[in-house]
Amino acid sequence: MSRLTEAIKHLLIINILFFVATNIYGDQMYQWFSLWFPKNENFGIWQIVTHMFMHGGFMHILFNMYALYAFGTPLERMWGRNKFLFFYFSAGLGAALLHTGVNYYYFQKGLNAIVDSGVTESSVMDIVTRGQYNTEWYNIAGKSTIDNFLSAYHTPAVGASGAIYGVLVAFGMSYPNSELFLIFLPVPIKAKYFIPVLIGLDLFSGITGYGIFGQGIAHFAHVGGALVGFLMMWYWKKNQFNNNRWDR
Repeated sequence: MSRLTEAIKHLLIINILFFVATNIYGDQMYQWFSLWFPKNENFGIWQIVTHMFMHGGFMHILFNMYALYAFGTPLERMWGRNKFLFFYFSAGLGAALLHTGVNYYYFQKGLNAIVDSGVTESSVMDIVTRGQYNTEWYNIAGKSTIDNFLSAYHTPAVGASGAIYGVLVAFGMSYPNSELFLIFLPVPIKAKYFIPVLIGLDLFSGITGYGIFGQGIAHFAHVGGALVGFLMMWYWKKNQFNNNRWDR
C-alpha cells in the first residue's frame, strides 16, 4: 500500500462525494449526471464527463476506486499529475463515445425495423418517450433487437470503469511483468496476461450479450476506454513521449 498521489486522491474524493449525493437525492442525480442516449430528453452534454463519477452501488464504486488507486498510483508517479489526468479523462471520453456509438447502432436497427413494417417514426418515438413499448414490435424485429433498442434509449451509463480500463491497459504496458494477486485466482498472474484476457471477455460479452460478469454492464464502454488507452500508449511510446512527465 503506497501513499495517495494528488490526482488519485482528488478523483477518489469527487467519486465518493457523488456517491453520497446519489444516496441522498437518488433518481435526480441519475437523471442529471448519468450518460443518457442523445435522443433521450434527459441527455446533457456535460454527462460525457459527469457519468464517470456516478456509480450504481457500493460494490461498483468499491471495485472501481480500488482499481483506480492500485493501478493509477504508479502511473501518476511516473507521469505526473497533469499527464495522468489527461490520460484518465481521455480514456473515459473514449469509453463514452464507443458506448454511445454502439447504442446508436442498436437504437437505429430497432427503429428502422419497426418503421419498415409501416409504423411511423413519430408514433414509435411517442411511445418510447413515454417509457412504453408495443408488444407487436417483438413480432416485427425479434426479442434481442427490440430489447437492445429499448435499452439503448432508456438505460443510462454510470461509472469510472471505462477510464479505469484505460488505466489498466497503461499499467499493463508499463509494468507487464507485475504479478497480480486476485481474489478469484489461487495463483498470481502477470499483468501482460490478465489485462488482455479481461478486455477480451468484455468484448465477447458485448458482442454476444452473454454476461460473464453479470447483467447491466456497459461492456463496450470498457472496450472503448481500453482502446483509447492502448492507442495513447502506443503513440506515446512510438514518439518516445511515454516517460516524459507533465509536472505541476
